[in-house]
Amino acid sequence: MYRAFAALVFIAVSLPILASAQSPATTDRPFVVEYYYKTKWGHADEFLKLFKKNHYPLLKKEVEMGRMVKVWMDQPRYHTTEDGRWDFRVTIVFKNATVANEPFDEEALKKQLWPDQETYTRDEQRRFEILDAHWDLPVRGVDLDAK
Repeated sequence: MYRAFAALVFIAVSLPILASAQSPATTDRPFVVEYYYKTKWGHADEFLKLFKKNHYPLLKKEVEMGRMVKVWMDQPRYHTTEDGRWDFRVTIVFKNATVANEPFDEEALKKQLWPDQETYTRDEQRRFEILDAHWDLPVRGVDLDAK
């Protein structure tokens, strides 16, 4: 558990540094992050319902605004070992690394999309209560045909 926490802290700290170290030629490239969610046993359906109600509309709005290019969710078809298990992977393609890492005021959008902030806050708290784990992983494509 400590190793997982340490890895998450490392990623959170190094992500902005890595993004800012990119050359100008790479700042126009899409920046992809995968978000993994591992729910407590028996709560995957509840998590998905809350995600679709309270987080997906926010992500769709950011796609409409041009901050993100695309958002989708995957779910494993079969099961894995418990230590490698995840229930949902949300992939977000940001316009570029700069946009992905610059400050962005989601709070204004949340208030616009969910005027009943009390219910929204309660639902979001529940969405994270039923998680066993959550991690974010920036990824990059590998050109297998490049020399």
